[in-house]
Amino acid sequence: MVEPASGAEPADAAGDAAEVLDRPLPEGVRRRVVALVSDAFGALTVADLPAQLRQYARFTPTRRAKFAGNAMAAAVEADAVFRGRVAEKLREAQAELAGALESGAPPAAADPLDVAAAAYVLRPVGWVKLVAAAGEEAQRADAERVGEETRRELDRLREELAQARDAQRLGGETVRTELDAARKEAESLQRKLRSAQSDVKRGEAALRKVTAEIDGIRGEAAAQVAAAESETRRLKSRLAEVETALETSRRATREGRSVEDMRLRLLLDTVLDAAQGLRRELALPPVSTRPADTVEAVEPGRMTPKDIAARALSETDPALLDQLLALPQAHLVVDGYNVTKTGYPTMPLEKQRLRLLGGLSMLAAQTGAEMTCVFDGAELAAPVLLAPPRGVRVLFSKPGVTADELIRQLVRAEPPGRPVVVVSTDREVADGVAKAGARPVASALLLKRLSRVS
Repeated sequence: MVEPASGAEPADAAGDAAEVLDRPLPEGVRRRVVALVSDAFGALTVADLPAQLRQYARFTPTRRAKFAGNAMAAAVEADAVFRGRVAEKLREAQAELAGALESGAPPAAADPLDVAAAAYVLRPVGWVKLVAAAGEEAQRADAERVGEETRRELDRLREELAQARDAQRLGGETVRTELDAARKEAESLQRKLRSAQSDVKRGEAALRKVTAEIDGIRGEAAAQVAAAESETRRLKSRLAEVETALETSRRATREGRSVEDMRLRLLLDTVLDAAQGLRRELALPPVSTRPADTVEAVEPGRMTPKDIAARALSETDPALLDQLLALPQAHLVVDGYNVTKTGYPTMPLEKQRLRLLGGLSMLAAQTGAEMTCVFDGAELAAPVLLAPPRGVRVLFSKPGVTADELIRQLVRAEPPGRPVVVVSTDREVADGVAKAGARPVASALLLKRLSRVS
């Protein structure tokens, strides 16, 4: 590090104490001071820098001047030690200028801003005057520069004004000529416009007339289309009704014929099976009966009706049920809950059904008879998930229909002559099915027969 010249430090201190700027540092001088500090930055160690400037130590001089200008100016103003270090670097870099300033004879050819910035950093005797003089010189230079630029701008504007006046004069004549032509053209256009407006009005009147006629035609066409569509819908509806009625008639004819054929075929099978069974049971010889043999009478040595009645089975004898189920094409219809609530009423309904259906399945396997078990659907809280046992048809009555009515429907569906046995203790059910041609038996009879099965 270069030591300051002999007597410089005391002089600087004395100058600082005696001389103080009474106005802000001129902007031009300030920029030069910041540039000097930024240049001296690189030659200083981080320890030589004030704390607020150490973060800018690795910046380039240009970036330091841009981002740390205010901080460097404040440090030079407030920190005499830092200013002295910057002054040392300035003496090394610009020894001639620094020597001239410290000797009190600044070079006349030097830039006043450079002289003022160096004087602000070095603080020789009279530095305040140098800074003020440099500021005034810079202001005068700026004023002269601005005045010169203003004069040049004024001359340019005067030339442009003269040119504009000439162009206006020439343009005015051209404009007047063009205006006259435009007036004539406008008059011609106005005449054409009036003619065109008259044509447009006539066209609009004709268009309104045609539009009204078209609207009338459209209204008539729409009314005709609506009437045609209404008639079409009516005919389609009528056609659909006729087709539905025809299909219903055909279906009813087919179903009626199918049901009647089925009933007739079943009755025929019943008669044939009964005839064959009787022929085998009785070992009948060829027919040798004569009409006279059909007359009822009591022949000598034969049994009377009272004797036959005495030999009949009791209504509570399970053998009676076996005889009925042994008839050809016999159909056993069971009033389910009537039987279960007679035989085992304390069990839950689900277990009652399972027990009855299990016994009926074994009975069907033994006898080969058709069996249908009917339960009242009103007892159900939800649909029953039930797999019907082999040989037994399981039915539940629909909502609003009782099991008794469903049993009567099943009996009425059978052809007259087919042996149908209905198991129920309900007297109303027994009387109803008896009128329809079925043979009612008590629930206790079935329960006794099922106990033998199990």
